[in-house]
Amino acid sequence: MRTIYEAESIIDAMLVKHALEHEGIPAFVAGAHLAGAIGELPMQGLIRVQVPDSAEDEASRIVAELDLGREAPDDAQAWDPDAVPSGTVLM
Repeated sequence: MRTIYEAESIIDAMLVKHALEHEGIPAFVAGAHLAGAIGELPMQGLIRVQVPDSAEDEASRIVAELDLGREAPDDAQAWDPDAVPSGTVLM
């Protein structure tokens, strides 16, 4: 197994895992059970997405194409809470 992605959270890891499986690449999330011990363990490298050695190149390409926490484009509009009509329920 090869680690192709170190996740910041279990949700992040599962998104990558599902994207890989959607493309037919088996993926495994290692370290998911360690997330509850954050106070006792180092904050980096706990949760990893791994794939079989033979799928490393294709999986790396897929992960590189995912939008994983990149900065918003310069033309992205910021959310303005004052623009929400009064009486609107936000969920």
